[in-house]
Amino acid sequence: MLGTILNLFGRSPFALLQAHMEKVSQCVHLLRELFHDLEGKDYTSLNKVAAHISELEHQADITKNDIRNLLPKSIFLPVDRGHLLEILAIQDRIADSAEDIAVLTTLKNIEILPSFKVEFIDFLEKNIIAFESVCLIIKEMHELLESSFGGTEAEKVRTMIENVAYEEHEVDLVQRLLLKKLFQSENEMTYTTFHVWQKICEALASISNLSENLAYRVRMTLEIK
Repeated sequence: MLGTILNLFGRSPFALLQAHMEKVSQCVHLLRELFHDLEGKDYTSLNKVAAHISELEHQADITKNDIRNLLPKSIFLPVDRGHLLEILAIQDRIADSAEDIAVLTTLKNIEILPSFKVEFIDFLEKNIIAFESVCLIIKEMHELLESSFGGTEAEKVRTMIENVAYEEHEVDLVQRLLLKKLFQSENEMTYTTFHVWQKICEALASISNLSENLAYRVRMTLEIK
């Protein structure tokens, strides 16, 4: 792992962020499989997927710590070291949220009730879409470096950042509908099951919120440059 990180640093410090984001992305994309299993009440498979997400989150943590330890403090970097570490920290929090969701689904055998199923699946997808959009921004970081953080490449990334903000707003709208449906369905669940679903919705919403925060952190880096 250390050798890989060092090789990536030789290419670009942004390659380090991209390597970490790949692990984060694997965590988030497994949420589709997790909730597919939950919808089918396949709790054995669900527990395996949840364990896989936890393992990937652990791998992301290791990559994060390697990057923090190896990112040089004394030589020139194209952007401030602190800004790179802030981007890394937000990425890591997204992986943490994915793991939180995975753990919550394994606390007890819950069900996606028909009364809020449509809204929940839409909510899940829109959160993942917002995350995928910010992944594309991180993938553009090396091109930004090549263009000295200016010109058409910078404008392209600014447009992508605004798109993430719009997608996060779309998530907020769907979340309101979902919560209404969830509260209307509370009599169909035990108190603890209702509480677990509330926590799942909160953790899932944090994926799009953190994606927006990450996009804005990149924009701040652009403005500083």
